[in-house]
Amino acid sequence: MAEIKRSSKAEEILSQINSNTKLGDLRKIAKDIKKDHELAMELWSSEEFPLRLLAILIMDKKLLTEDVLNKLDKDMQTHPISERNNLMDWLMANHLTKDKKKIALLESWENSPSSLQRRAFWYYQGRLRWTGKTPTDNTAYLLSALEANIAQEEPEVQWAMNFTAGWIGVYDEKNRARCIKLGEKTGLYKDEKVSKGCTPNYLPEFITIEVNKRSNL
Repeated sequence: MAEIKRSSKAEEILSQINSNTKLGDLRKIAKDIKKDHELAMELWSSEEFPLRLLAILIMDKKLLTEDVLNKLDKDMQTHPISERNNLMDWLMANHLTKDKKKIALLESWENSPSSLQRRAFWYYQGRLRWTGKTPTDNTAYLLSALEANIAQEEPEVQWAMNFTAGWIGVYDEKNRARCIKLGEKTGLYKDEKVSKGCTPNYLPEFITIEVNKRSNL
């Protein structure tokens, strides 16, 4: 196999990053580089998880066309599940929520053949509510879709759907009982053990705890 020729910029970055590199370190490196799409794609081609996280930070969102995003998605599928979820969540947070065209694309992924894209659709809906930007016009639709589809979804998509149902239940009092009932029916995360101080993902517990936190403020 021929040795890959890398630019001096890429070589310098490769020498700074290893499996112990933290997300904060990647952000500092990205801040120094700013935007460099060519370098981003070179780092992405390394197939290494930390380098792909860094690549996402320095990509030019204007060049992230639907075809490019589909290619990135396909590449992410080669990673273990936690890494691929992290990569898609990172891409969503840093690029896909930053302008109207990308948001429109993200919102078209509800029925995508890619489980990662479906996850991003639902995670985005949950994040909107979590951050207080609740669009009330699609809540009824989302709840119907959750009730119809969550039980048979892939685990990584189920988590994001559950996350969305949780925050609908916390902030939308009239739909709270419906979200709790959904959790009881699916039983998702009911037996999950969580660290002290963390909120369980099981919807009846999650919603009750988060509502109580807010009523005690």
